[in-house]
Amino acid sequence: MVVATVVYDANLLYPAPLRDFLIRLAKSGLVRARWTDAIHDEWIRNLLRNRPDLTTEQLERTPRPDEPAVPDCLVTGHEKLIDKLTLPDPDDRHVLAAAIRAKANTILTVNTRDFPRLP
Repeated sequence: MVVATVVYDANLLYPAPLRDFLIRLAKSGLVRARWTDAIHDEWIRNLLRNRPDLTTEQLERTPRPDEPAVPDCLVTGHEKLIDKLTLPDPDDRHVLAAAIRAKANTILTVNTRDFPRLP
């Protein structure tokens, strides 16, 4: 069985039920989930902005990219690619850079307008 390498965008890690499902999917070995510290920090920052009833400590219980809950999910070394990339939203270049570095089959996101399909 071929296992796809998938970069999870922050917008998918933001809602708890979807985040839990995606973490379970990765732990099952059906996909090779990848993300970066920046992606992890982005969903936490956005959730805290929208949910003042939550604390950083509560959200930090979610597996960090370098924790064993999802083996080998941390993408590093992608930063040098960011400035060379062009996307409709320049703030999303770090996600594309991570996907390139991870040799991902896909970027899993709901933000499709900022990630144009390749021909």
